[in-house]
Amino acid sequence: MNPPLIPTQPAPDAVLADLTGMLREVLAEYGDDDTVIGMSTTFNRDLELESIDLVTLAGLMEERYGGRVNLAEFLAGMEFDEIIELTVGRLVEYVVWSLRSAQAG
Repeated sequence: MNPPLIPTQPAPDAVLADLTGMLREVLAEYGDDDTVIGMSTTFNRDLELESIDLVTLAGLMEERYGGRVNLAEFLAGMEFDEIIELTVGRLVEYVVWSLRSAQAG
């Protein structure tokens, strides 16, 4: 008899690895794939991403997470200066929260 399947909680380090891969894919379009990406990396200052890059990232996130994570909705709830200062770590926290909420619901 097999043990029941227990849904695993998304780990922040696994989400960081996922997002790092997606960001490398976006940055590769500029030939910039050796940038160090960590929790304190900012999208604007460190990665120099434009709004179109965030759209690309949103598409990659939807492919990976489906409707459980909505980057556009997350950004829509922020003030402009919050978006400018957005870090990879804050996005990781949002993704982990969204995935856990989807599992609980």
